Formats: sequence, C-alpha cells, structure tokens
Amino acid sequence: MERLYKYTEITDLKDMLKKSGQKYGKNIAYKIRVEEGNYKIYTHEQVRNMVDGLGTALIDMGLKDKRIAVIGENRYEWEIAYLSIVCGTGIVVPLDKSLPENELESLLKRSEVEAIICSEKYVDTLKKIRNQKLKYIISMDLEKTDEEIISQKELIEKGMKLVERGDKRFTEAKIDNEKMSIMLFTSGTTSLSKAVALSHKNICSNLMDISSTLDVNSNDIFLSFLPLHHVFECTVGFLFSLYIGAQTVFCDGIRHIPDNLKEYKVSVMASVPAIYERLFKIVRKQIEKSGELEQILAKEEKNKNDTIEKKKEIFKDIHNMFGGNIKLFISGAASLDAKIEEKFRNLGFNIVQGYGLTETSPIVAVGNNKYHKIGSIGKAVPSVEAKLLNVNEHGIGELAVKGPNVMIEYYNNKEATNKVLKNGWFSTGDLARIDEEGYIFICGRKKNVIVLKNGKNIYPEEMESLINKEDGIDESFIFGKPISDDPTNIKIYVKVVYNKEFFAGMSKEEITKEINKKISAINKVMPRYKAIRGTIISDEPLIKTTTNKIKREKNLEVILGKEDSFQNLQ
Repeated sequence: MERLYKYTEITDLKDMLKKSGQKYGKNIAYKIRVEEGNYKIYTHEQVRNMVDGLGTALIDMGLKDKRIAVIGENRYEWEIAYLSIVCGTGIVVPLDKSLPENELESLLKRSEVEAIICSEKYVDTLKKIRNQKLKYIISMDLEKTDEEIISQKELIEKGMKLVERGDKRFTEAKIDNEKMSIMLFTSGTTSLSKAVALSHKNICSNLMDISSTLDVNSNDIFLSFLPLHHVFECTVGFLFSLYIGAQTVFCDGIRHIPDNLKEYKVSVMASVPAIYERLFKIVRKQIEKSGELEQILAKEEKNKNDTIEKKKEIFKDIHNMFGGNIKLFISGAASLDAKIEEKFRNLGFNIVQGYGLTETSPIVAVGNNKYHKIGSIGKAVPSVEAKLLNVNEHGIGELAVKGPNVMIEYYNNKEATNKVLKNGWFSTGDLARIDEEGYIFICGRKKNVIVLKNGKNIYPEEMESLINKEDGIDESFIFGKPISDDPTNIKIYVKVVYNKEFFAGMSKEEITKEINKKISAINKVMPRYKAIRGTIISDEPLIKTTTNKIKREKNLEVILGKEDSFQNLQ
C-alpha cells in the first residue's frame, strides 16, 4: 500500500516526543474527568515535561539501563511512566493488569525488573511477592513517599527540579533504536508466554506507517479502552495519539463506552470486535424501540452506494447516540463479523479492520479510506511485505511478513525465535488468502485447524463466525472430538453460549431444543464432512484473554472435563 498522507519522520520515541512536542505543544494531550462537568487538562508540552522529570529522577535512583515494569489500569500516569523508562532510562516491561498473583510473580522473576511503577491496588501484592532483584515499588497514586513505597508524583517533581538545575542525563540520553527497549509478554500461561523483544525502530516504523495510511490528525480525540500493556492499544492508541498531537480520554469501563463517546466527542477508537458488536446491539435496540426499523433498512438499501460522509448525514440521529463525532473505528485483535462491519458502514460509520501481532509492533495491514473490502484486514502497510507459505488448493496459506516492524527476537529463546523468523520473514501462524488486488483475508490460526480422517481441514473460526450470526447466540466454540477408541476418527462439536435476555422465560430444555434446531439448519448448508455432531449449551462466556481472544486450550480442557453435558445431534 502506498502512503496516502503526510507524516513526520522519526528515528525513535524520544525523537517522536521532541518533534511532535515542538509542533503540538499547546494542544490538549489528556482530558481527565475530576468530577461531573469538571476536567483536568494536560497539554502535550506538560506531558513532555513530566516525562523528562520522571526519567531524570529514575536515572538519579540508579536505574539507568535497568528493566522497569509498569502495571495498572489505563491512565495518563501509566503512559508517562512508559515513556520515562523507554526514552532514555532503560527497558520497559508492560505487564497485564489482570494477571493472577502467581503469574505476576513469575513474570517479575523472568523479566528481572529492578523497579515497578504501579497503581495503588497492586502495592500490597507486590510487597508480598517482591524478590531480591526488585528494589523499588513506585505508586501512581501515593501523594508522599513512605518507608517502603515511592510516590510517582514526588519523583516527577524532584526530576523536574533536577532538569531545571541543568541535569541532562535523561534529556540528552542517546537512544540505540535497534536494541531491545520494550519487553512484552505474549498472552498465555507463564510457562507458555514468550518475551517479545521490541526496539524503538520497530514501534516508530509502525507509527509512521499508520500515520501515512489513516486519515487521523491533531484535531482527533481518542478513547483509550483496551489494556495499555497490549501492543495494539499501546501503539495504535497511546503512542499514535501523542505522535500526531491528538487528545486522549480514558474510558470508565465497558458499560460506559457509549456515554464516554458522547461525553468527550470522541472521533477515533481502536477496539476489539466484541465492543463493536455490543455497540451495534445498542443501535439496533434503539432503532427497534423507535419503531423506525423498516424505514432505516429501506434507507440503508437505497443509499448503499453513497459515500461514508453522505450516509453519516442521512443517519445523523444514530451517530448522535455516540456523540456525533465518530470519524474512525478500528477493529483488531480478532476477526470482525463481516455483517456487523457492513451494517456499520451502511449507517455511515467508517469502520475498518486492522491486523497485527505483538511480534510485529503490531500493525501488518489495515483498511482505510481508499483501500477497503468487507471482511478483509486491508492491504499490508507501506513498510511491510506479506506473502503466503504452503498455499493449498483453496489459495489458503500461512501468512508471513517482513519489515522494520518485525521483532528482534523472543528474548532468551533461540529455539522459538528460529521457528518463526527465517531470512527476515516472520511466520505469523495465521492462515490467510490474498486476492488479486492485494487484500488480505484471515481464515484462522494454523494451530487451530482440525484435520479429519479423510484429510479435510476444518477452520474453526470460519464455522464459529457462521454460528454467531444466529439470533440469540452470543458466541461459539468449535472443536474436534475423537469417536470411540480411534483417535484419528475426529468429529466436529460445538459449545454455544446463548443470550439469556433473548431466551428469557424459556427453560434450559427449550433453549437447547431451539439452538439444536439452528445448528441442524446450519449443517444442511455445509459440506457433509463439516457437519456438527453434537452441542454443549451454556450461558457462561468462553474463557478469553484481556483483549477478548478465545483461549482455545483452556476452553477445551473445561469442555472435555464435562462429557456428560454433550447433546448429540441426529
């Protein structure tokens, strides 16, 4: 994909802060609600001063070239902490805020961090599990430093005074943009998670690619919702917003997304499919409530070929539900249902799919104003090359990518690195097809493919997408189960999570009967080898990661431990 918009050349994140700070210093960087109708404002210039202050103070504590972790909910203090570490102090280790105590302890040990900057809620746990290597616990909330815990606020003030007196150890620190500066753990249990080593060059190449392909600028307002430790939110949300001089506001929680979009007049949000599905349900409910469903559907059909801007005007009332200022919805981390994508776009919402991995910093491909196809993740961004490996008769192969965004390595894991990195090409583990125009369509994870006795391949994600379109079904999980004593004789089963509200007033037996009818109807339109032989019906959500990806192995463990709940289909 060619570059469509002007962008600022940057060599590293320190260079990014300097250049964008000079351009956008007076712009609002963060708007934080203190109480109803009252907000605290931080400009881009203030942000850079706080980063310089905290970085200088951390170096003064003896943390130069050390590893420092950050853990906490999405907030500006988290972002200041990240930048103050990575832009001249040492190596930043962002940690998942939802980690159980034992996994947090394990990752602190594995990453060999010497300090951690955290929200107050983690302080007691960290006191309990700290190891000899971990010298400092720094709280984002503490006003004054006490005997054991250091105040981040005090450190910023102290560091700013040092800078005023001429301390340049942080402000003039040299950055090696090809060395590991960010250590990110992939999702999974601690024994399986890998430490991804990323550099300034990796992240900055991605920022320049995104900036030159998406129509987003310093007038935009970003809603920060996905966990900041995750590279999707970190790069496409937090760092991108600072790079282009935009404004960031923080979400109050999943239930508050519509209200937050409205309150802050948000124009850009990067999120996961589950959030867009949730937003679409709100739209649909509102339309049904108003009794205008037929008129809306007729308008949708009639105006299918209009531009996004024209549609936005036609469906103004629907846009006003979310503040009327939405310019771009980016969906990533999992596959967005093509029907939801199409519906949003028909209503004038510019929703695009993006694709990436922790190992690619993260964006590999994204749709935009010029290049967009329903169901596609768009084309590869300007710095990235993409190709398919071991392509089958259906044109599906494993997606491999090459570019300056590809990680350095899996830290301390040569074997795992060599498995996925060959001659600069990174094997993603995702199956895809690429059409004649260069649009990429993801088909599923290579390791999730179910191979039947007859050699046929089943792509679970493809079948789940079909099932999830049925009314009353929230989500589904396709898996293979050997029949009798022959481990090669695998049949297809599904766990269906139903919507309690949709089936209100019905017994479990009635719900099971209704869902099994739906599955039987789906079986009739699929090749016989794909037929689903049995179901498990539940109202309990599937086990997922913090970015809403299904944990397939964990779900399978739970399912196979409850064989008595299987319902066989005729």
